Amino acid sequence: MSDVQPDSDETIDLLRQVREGNPVFDRLFAGHRAALKEAVSIRFDPALRGRLDPSDVVQDTQLEAFRRLPEFLRRQPMPFHLWLRKMAYERLIMMRRRHLDATCRAVRNECPLPEQSSLVLAQQLLADQESPSAQVGKAELAQRVRTALGNLPEIDREILLMRTFESLSYDEIACILEIEAAAARKRHGRALLRLHRLLAADGITESKL
Repeated sequence: MSDVQPDSDETIDLLRQVREGNPVFDRLFAGHRAALKEAVSIRFDPALRGRLDPSDVVQDTQLEAFRRLPEFLRRQPMPFHLWLRKMAYERLIMMRRRHLDATCRAVRNECPLPEQSSLVLAQQLLADQESPSAQVGKAELAQRVRTALGNLPEIDREILLMRTFESLSYDEIACILEIEAAAARKRHGRALLRLHRLLAADGITESKL
């Protein structure tokens, strides 16, 4: 894991205090809450609104992290911040499956990505172009991006989001998704190419951006 950001000095010190039996878990988790909420919000399924919000996923992650902290301290397979990020990803997937009707999931052909996240991804994919013109409104562009992403395997979508929005390294992505870093790199490259082709086939060309 040569390209994995280490924990901050504060996190390392709080983990030491936890090992010594000091009740500092709330402080330990608080230092990572904002980053986790941002990561969850980027990919929070709009269909869950009204039932859940990103804070619910973060709270669920906190409870699970507290329960599994002794295991982490014994093994310490990755930095604490990355372990929390992996857990938040797993909790979000679990909550989607728990709260969204199975029939609805079966017919869904769009990636569950908020509109703003979809627009940011479109702009980054075509970074040299101007903002969407009147030919393709923001809502329509977001919908087309979600549809294109929906045609990618779930793991490829996650790799795109982790690289685009969170600037995670391939080693860090490998930890979260439990794959090899080389595989993450290859899948990211292939996913970018396929997404470009899907958007072009759907009329999202340079002249429309």
